[in-house]
Amino acid sequence: MPFLVSDTSVIIDLDRGDLLEAAFELDDSLVVPDLLFERELDADFGERLRSLGIVIESLDGSEVRRATQLRRGEPRLSVADTFAFALAQGRQWTLLTGDGVLRSVAEAEGVAVHGVLWVFDRIEANRICDAATLHGCLSKTAAHPRCRLPRREIELRLKRYSGR
Repeated sequence: MPFLVSDTSVIIDLDRGDLLEAAFELDDSLVVPDLLFERELDADFGERLRSLGIVIESLDGSEVRRATQLRRGEPRLSVADTFAFALAQGRQWTLLTGDGVLRSVAEAEGVAVHGVLWVFDRIEANRICDAATLHGCLSKTAAHPRCRLPRREIELRLKRYSGR
């Protein structure tokens, strides 16, 4: 079973679009570092994420050192983001992020990385939700004032989901 290490933004975007439960129906295990979970998710999402089957992992010593090294070298990243990166890199798992800086670092380091739209694509490919549901979910996510997803990619998927 593949492991997908998520940052906070992906979890929030999936929740905004009412697609969080569907993401847990994929054959992948959604994983977050314990520090990220405790600092950024537990208060608002903790009980729900646990009931859905989120995997909460502690970093080992070398992974913590890698996260610390990355934070020193790239201060625009949060500590939680560096922990997600170090977990994905250290275990050779895929990183899910909506953060451009984190994505760039992962690509430069050869870590497999995707965003929330890739999760939409996986849900579609696995027929977990129909096109009308995906259209509504993506529309809702895209309408949020803090949405930073690429407009062109959103429009392509909305057209596909509507059959145009």
